Amino acid sequence: MAELLLILNSEEIPAGMQEAAARRLVDGLSEELKGFSPTNGHAYWGARHIAASLEIAATLPAAMRSERGPRDGAPEQALAGFLRKHGAKREDLVLENGFWVLNVAEPELAAAARIAEAVPALLWKFSWPKSMRWGSGSGFTWVRPLRRIVCVLDGAPVPFSLARDGDDAHGLVSGTAMEGHRFLAPEAFEVTGCAQWIAESRARFVLVDPEERLAAIHGALRGAPGVEPLPAGTQVAPDEGLEEEVSGLTQWPTLYFGRIDDAFMDLPPEVMKVSMRVNQRYFALRHADGKVAPWFAFFANMAFSDGGALTKAGNERVLRARFSDARHFWDLDRKTKLIDRAAALETVTFHARLGTQAARVRRIEALAGEIADALDADRPGAMRAARLAKADLTSGMVGEFPELQGVMGGYYALHDGETPEVAQAVREHYMPLGQDGATPRATLSVIVALADRLDLLAGFFAIGETPTGSGDPYGLRRAALGVIRIIRDNGLRLDLNALFDSALRHVAASAAVTPPDDTRAVLTGFVAERLRVQLRGEGERHDVLAAILSGGLDGDLVRLLARTQALAEMLGTEDGVNLLAASKRAANILRIEDRKDGPHEGAPDPALYAQEEEHALASALGDARAVIRAALAREDFAAAMKAAAGMRPALDRFFDAVTVNDSDPHRRANRLRLLKRLGDTLAEIAEFSRIDG
Repeated sequence: MAELLLILNSEEIPAGMQEAAARRLVDGLSEELKGFSPTNGHAYWGARHIAASLEIAATLPAAMRSERGPRDGAPEQALAGFLRKHGAKREDLVLENGFWVLNVAEPELAAAARIAEAVPALLWKFSWPKSMRWGSGSGFTWVRPLRRIVCVLDGAPVPFSLARDGDDAHGLVSGTAMEGHRFLAPEAFEVTGCAQWIAESRARFVLVDPEERLAAIHGALRGAPGVEPLPAGTQVAPDEGLEEEVSGLTQWPTLYFGRIDDAFMDLPPEVMKVSMRVNQRYFALRHADGKVAPWFAFFANMAFSDGGALTKAGNERVLRARFSDARHFWDLDRKTKLIDRAAALETVTFHARLGTQAARVRRIEALAGEIADALDADRPGAMRAARLAKADLTSGMVGEFPELQGVMGGYYALHDGETPEVAQAVREHYMPLGQDGATPRATLSVIVALADRLDLLAGFFAIGETPTGSGDPYGLRRAALGVIRIIRDNGLRLDLNALFDSALRHVAASAAVTPPDDTRAVLTGFVAERLRVQLRGEGERHDVLAAILSGGLDGDLVRLLARTQALAEMLGTEDGVNLLAASKRAANILRIEDRKDGPHEGAPDPALYAQEEEHALASALGDARAVIRAALAREDFAAAMKAAAGMRPALDRFFDAVTVNDSDPHRRANRLRLLKRLGDTLAEIAEFSRIDG
């Protein structure tokens, strides 16, 4: 196998576009060269390059290719078209199995020839989220001006040009020359292979391998030897996302530390961190006790001869200006009470069909009161927190940094003299912020967070704006998952069905919307599906949940999950496995026989039992049914499952000794009704047919 290396060197590529583009380049090359058995593809990306390496066969051996043409006897025009398409003559065809066939001898093809043909076509059609033209006279586009193309196959250059159809594509041609760091080592060097390119680039102050570059950044932030040491007693606040972004911004990441002016240390730490991160890509530092340290970390793209003194001073000056802006918003926002800001939400549209943010706040407030009643919690406190929850959306700080919504509301609520519980609820009602984010635990925070998401779901489902495929512009899947996680993590005994009914009523009254009659059923089905997805991700028996949900979503998720867990544990026992098998056998028999002479409803007649095993199964069923119903009523799911599993011996004996399809039609019908009674008894627990065997 031969090593193919393709490097595309350009002006700075936006960090968020690099990885996806490099992986598309590998995929595109693999597809174009699939005849050469491409393997071991690797993608490389950075601020000024994307690259791909593959192992491919050096040549494609000579082969005979057959093209099947029209049938014998087809119209002459069809045959002529086939010949014209392949540039063949009538005498080149042979008749095989009633079809005209053209056998074409394919000569040996060198990989370099195919690469020279395929790569220009691939680059002309290569897609970026945003592309640009540069210079004049060329229609070729790239994310930023493309400067160099390196293409080598087993150390040998593969020459080609991007020019086509009279378009010179800026004169871009492939070669073997690549450059190092544009300031530290701008001179070109020859590339002969992937490992050599990585090593030579490193020697010229460019880390082209994204894993190596990210590891260097990660190590530097954690005090790796050989880099500027962290200020004494501090550590860098973890921020993997920012590390990856910085990796895409630098070729030779070099760590420096700057000091924060003491005049800004009384700003909320979240404000300081977000301002540094969003505006400047700085990392926040903290002391061992978690308190904010008066330092920040940043990466330059090179090491400086003065030890970074000048760049540190410049970055400290820039940060002072940023923090001065933040100070302005912080001081100005606190002059207006949060409750007085709520009125401004009347002018903020939430959605054209769902009204303003103020209307939405009123719906959330009403829901919060109902949830508080259901949880026997502080109703006035919950409603007060809900009324204030969105007020910070009109503040200058949140306008500048939307990431701080809720957080700033919590600070402003405390400043205004609201109770700590209300302020905490305002701050935390957006939690969880992501799939793995922490959920709120304080009672008022939980109530407002639930009310917020329930209104969001009810509102958009009421107007038919539901997720489709991968599209979910309003984050409804995330909202449903948030509802599930909040309830599960806090063990809340709530009736989701009743709450959705209330939420839909509030939407209908507030926004003059008439939800379709099945909206609540669609909503609960949506939540049930999110719950199944979550359990699947946790490695739990989501098929068991599907079986229990067959009768509809139990509004009490805590009870539902306890029942699911109890059934899953029972199915993990030998009795449970055999009970499941027997229930499926019974269901299959009933399904087949019901097709013949209709459903076998009604109670079995004990007078028609001809064998002891029938009596035993009927007795076991009667005993189990009574125990299961009583246990389910008191939510003793373990006892219900134990009673169901206890039927296993009687079932085994029944199927071993009894022929269901007896020659006597009365006994046959009676035995089928007995199996129907078994199915009905198990259905009180779950629909066993949906459980994987």
